[in-house]
Amino acid sequence: MARVRLHLKSREDFAALSLHEKNAYLQEVAQRVMKVRGEEHVPLSKDALSRLRRFYMRRSFADLKREEIEDEGMRHALDRMAEAIRADEVQKVIEHELPSGRKAAPSSQARPITRPPPDADAQLMFWVPAVFDAPIKDDMNLMDVAPFALSKTAGEGIIRYELKDAIITIEGGAEVGLATAYDYDIVINMISHLAEAVRVYRIEEAKGRRPNLPGRIYRPAAAEILKFCRRDLGGKQYLDLERALDRLQATRVKITNLHGGKRRETQSFPLIGRYKVVSRTAQDRIDQIEIEIPNWVYEGIVKPDGKPTILTLNADYFLINRPIAKFIYRLARKAAGESEARYSLPELHKRSGSKLPPHKFRQAVEDIVKDAQLSPLPDYDLILEKSERSTVLRMRRRPVRRDGPGEMPAGAPDAPPA
Repeated sequence: MARVRLHLKSREDFAALSLHEKNAYLQEVAQRVMKVRGEEHVPLSKDALSRLRRFYMRRSFADLKREEIEDEGMRHALDRMAEAIRADEVQKVIEHELPSGRKAAPSSQARPITRPPPDADAQLMFWVPAVFDAPIKDDMNLMDVAPFALSKTAGEGIIRYELKDAIITIEGGAEVGLATAYDYDIVINMISHLAEAVRVYRIEEAKGRRPNLPGRIYRPAAAEILKFCRRDLGGKQYLDLERALDRLQATRVKITNLHGGKRRETQSFPLIGRYKVVSRTAQDRIDQIEIEIPNWVYEGIVKPDGKPTILTLNADYFLINRPIAKFIYRLARKAAGESEARYSLPELHKRSGSKLPPHKFRQAVEDIVKDAQLSPLPDYDLILEKSERSTVLRMRRRPVRRDGPGEMPAGAPDAPPA
C-alpha cells in the first residue's frame, strides 16, 4: 500500500493565517487526531493554542513548556497534538484512518531527515552581527561534489573525483583527518559573512562613498558561529567547534581542470586559512576566533564585475542530520535550481565520495527518499525512478511563494548585491 501523508499546512501557509484562523485550524487538527486515536476530544484552551502556535512555527517541544501545565488532560492533548505535527506519529495515525475496512500493513518507522532547531533558535542575541540574518551562502564551484567526508566524525584517507572536466582531490591532515559535512557548516558561515560584507560595500559604493574592500580576516565569536549554524550552545559544541577548525585548516582541495583531455591548470587550497583562538572563557571554552579567508573564497565573492560565484541555501540546511542528505541538497541546489535534475545512483555515489559500497549507498539513498515523504528535504522533492541501466534520483524543486521577503530565484549565481 502506498504511503499516505497527513497534509498539514506548511509553516509559511500557517504563518499567513490570521490569529483566529490559526486557532480554528489547530482546534480542527486536534479534534481529528483525538478522534483517530479513539480518545475523548479535549478543546484546546487559549494558553494551549498559544503554545501550539509557537510549536507549529518551530517544531521545538520546548515551546510547549509542558512542565508548566497543571491540567493533566490538557498536557496529554498537547503531547498528542505535538506528536502528530512533528510527523513522527503521523503515519500511524493515518493508517488507522484509512477507510479500507482493515488496518494498513505495518511499515517501518520513518526517521526525520532534519533535527529540531535548538530551543533558542528564534532569539537573536544582541551581539550577533547582521550576517546572522543574511541569506546562507555556499560556493557553487564545490557543489557538484562533496568537499568533505560523509561521516559524523573525522574522515580518513583521500577522496578523489574524476569528472568530465576536472579531477578533484580532497585530502585531510595526517593527525586530524578529513573535514566532515558538519565541519563544512563553518565554511558556509565564513562565505555568508563575506557575502554580506560585500553587499554592504556595494551599497556604500553606489552612494558615491569610498569604502574599503572587506578584509580577509573573519573575527567571529564561537557562539556566533554556533548560532548561525543553528546548534546548541552547550560545552560539547564548543569542543567540537575547535576540533572542526583543526580539520578544516588541514583539509586541502586540489583541482586539475581538463581541456580536450589534456591537463590545463591545477590549483590547491585549504578549506579555511589559518585560524587563531584569540580568547577563551573562564570555563576554558573557545571564545573569540580569527579565521583567514582563503583566496578561493575571497576571489570568488569579491569580484570587480560584482558577480559572486555563490548560491543561497535554505537555512534549514543546517538542520539536516544525515551527511548524504546534506550532499544531496547541495547537489540539488546547484544542478536542479528551480526546476529539476537527475542523477543515476552510480553517478551520485561517484560524486559523493562515500566510502560505502554501492549496495549500502543505494540503501542509504532509498531510506532518505522514503523518510523524506514525512520529513521533507528543504526545497526539493526526491523521487527514485527506474531506467534501463540503473535507478535514477530525480531532485525536483517544490513550488515556492514568490511574494515572500528575501525570495530569490534558484538555479543561477546570486545577483550582484544591491
